[in-house]
Amino acid sequence: MSDTAAKPRPQFRNIGIAQLASYRLPLAGKLSILHRVSGALLFLCLPLVILPLFAASVAAPQTFAAVAAYAGNPIVKLVFLVLIWGYLHHFCAGIRYLLLDLHIGIDKLSAKKSAGAVFGVSLALTLVFALKLFGVL
Repeated sequence: MSDTAAKPRPQFRNIGIAQLASYRLPLAGKLSILHRVSGALLFLCLPLVILPLFAASVAAPQTFAAVAAYAGNPIVKLVFLVLIWGYLHHFCAGIRYLLLDLHIGIDKLSAKKSAGAVFGVSLALTLVFALKLFGVL
């Protein structure tokens, strides 16, 4: 073998805590992890947050007023904003995965571009909803 041969790429198997800082996940991998996180967030918050608030808001005008007063709290608005981001990210990434299932955009460059587009669109939509939620728009 010659000395000009490239060093073999490091293999990460059974990654330890010390190796996590040096492991760089591609953008599509980060998108995949956040898609799972947003799905879990929505799944767990549906019976714990969303459905009880909805049920209380449609029960009577008095409970609607109580939910509206509760939703006016800035901390609650931040929780709602996280749920809005989770929904928008999960929706946009889900469309991307449906296209990948149809074998559209599966090459490396297209996958990287579509992952960046999902991040950009979901964050831009979240910003619009945040401005509306906090009364700027």
